[in-house]
Amino acid sequence: MKDKSIHLLNFIGLSFFEPAIRLASGEEVKKNTISLMKKVGLPILSIFVFLLLWHSGAMALYNIEKDARIEKALTERGEEAASLERACIESNGVTCKISTLPTPAQVWSAYKSLLVDHKIISEKKTAFAEKVAATNAQRIEQGLVPIKYTGRPSFVDQIWTSLKTVFAGFLLAFFIAVPIGIMLGLSDTLKSSVNWLIQIFKPVSPVVWLLLVTMIVVTLSKGSDGDSAFTISFISVGLCSMWATLVNTTMGVSSVDKDYINVAKVLNLSVGQKVFKIILPSSFPLIFTGLRITLSVAWMVLIAIELLAQSPGLGSFVWEEFQNGSSESNSKIIVAMFVIGIIGFLLDRMMLTVQKFVTFTEE
Repeated sequence: MKDKSIHLLNFIGLSFFEPAIRLASGEEVKKNTISLMKKVGLPILSIFVFLLLWHSGAMALYNIEKDARIEKALTERGEEAASLERACIESNGVTCKISTLPTPAQVWSAYKSLLVDHKIISEKKTAFAEKVAATNAQRIEQGLVPIKYTGRPSFVDQIWTSLKTVFAGFLLAFFIAVPIGIMLGLSDTLKSSVNWLIQIFKPVSPVVWLLLVTMIVVTLSKGSDGDSAFTISFISVGLCSMWATLVNTTMGVSSVDKDYINVAKVLNLSVGQKVFKIILPSSFPLIFTGLRITLSVAWMVLIAIELLAQSPGLGSFVWEEFQNGSSESNSKIIVAMFVIGIIGFLLDRMMLTVQKFVTFTEE
């Protein structure tokens, strides 16, 4: 049981818990205690140090802004105005709140308020769905589009929108890059013919891809009732992020051992059999490395693309809070930053686990 648990942790990338399992079973207590402190204790300590430095830095910036405001009031309006400004700031008045880097406590408070907001919006959605259920049933029978809730999305809703967008873009990148990469890897002539195109388009900015996609989608979707913002976003994400998979697939296919290719010729395998039975299995490690990079790039460029395409995801959430400019908005932006980072890490772990299932490799 112990060995199975350790193997599972190593497989899903959580090997730092291995000493805890060994310690619980009484195995080499001193050695595993030291290992546990290094792998778990020190990271936890680093978290507390990070929070302490963050809090200290936030308070220093707060005091700098506070002193600057009081000094300005003293210089421009006199001692009484400076005293009133100090009292207003210390009372946390609405008119004189200081908007700067929030403390960890303020960010945690913003996180809880976002969850409460999500609960309230979810209740509104449920009430709306119950209210229009009969009407929508009639509209569906008549072949009409049902009435949809058009209220403000919650933070959690925007997370799901971003995840849906990034996975749609990732699948688009996969279905474009892998087949093209296989063809380029099988033919040196074809690869040399289009390599210039890859080298030119690969470094193009996400903003440029977004503008290009917007031109095409807006033209093709005239008169359509579909969600053009989502379409523009996921296509832009796919085109921005597919290049790592394309290059790695081409490299993986072209570097397949020639002995395997010769065996395929001896066995008179068809092109399809050669690709699926020999070339792809041999190329999987490099292909999945490209897919991991593609998913990471897709998640990174998604925020900027959603912001510009006005898609109701995390990108628009961050931009709206930035435009608001209040201290609470700053805290919510930091919450979004941590959520984006954690989701990006989980997506990478997910791809690594899939890669291990498919290729039986360790990292």
